[in-house]
Amino acid sequence: MARRPVGSRPATLARRRDILDAAVEVFGKRGYASGSLHEIADRVGMTHAGVLHHFGSKHQLLLDVLAHQDRMDVAELEGQHIPDGIGLFRHLVRTAVRNAQRAGIVQAFTVLSAEATTEGHPGQLYFQERYVTLRRELADAFRVVCAEHGVTEPATIDDGAAAVLAVMDGLQVQWLLAPDAVDLARASAFAIEAIVRAVVGVDVRVLEGEAAAS
Repeated sequence: MARRPVGSRPATLARRRDILDAAVEVFGKRGYASGSLHEIADRVGMTHAGVLHHFGSKHQLLLDVLAHQDRMDVAELEGQHIPDGIGLFRHLVRTAVRNAQRAGIVQAFTVLSAEATTEGHPGQLYFQERYVTLRRELADAFRVVCAEHGVTEPATIDDGAAAVLAVMDGLQVQWLLAPDAVDLARASAFAIEAIVRAVVGVDVRVLEGEAAAS
């Protein structure tokens, strides 16, 4: 029987997941530059060398943290891929609903994305590519909604895509600073519906289930 690679053993995968979760918390509270591998290691009962054994470097750990968050965002979706058309806008609101229950992840994303605007930050390319991809997917979603409603594609689709992302990220900052004053899901849905209406000229509903009824 062939031996399973060490890196794929369940215990090893679980250990890596623990380190990633700890890194999310540390990077979220202290940023990448100030968040230390020693603190991450302490949180999971390991040594600094033990963390490096799993990830090789602090730089690689950051990249794996970002990839880990991406996987979590699509883990419950069919085929682990975001939907098209109005389904994408509803997916964003569902993500906001989940984010309201995971402040550590939201904080890590907010801190790291802001830090990534600085020269030489190891996460800069990741965030650049992430926003390029999301703007393209949102623009395609606007086009699908236009086609479904028989609307000629307006010139404001790209602006609308960028605005949706700006609203989502900006509301997360407000929510982190005042969680009792900002309903992350409802405010996100309100803004997305307004942007879709401004771009496409049709009314849509993107908030579903209990959150919509409350």
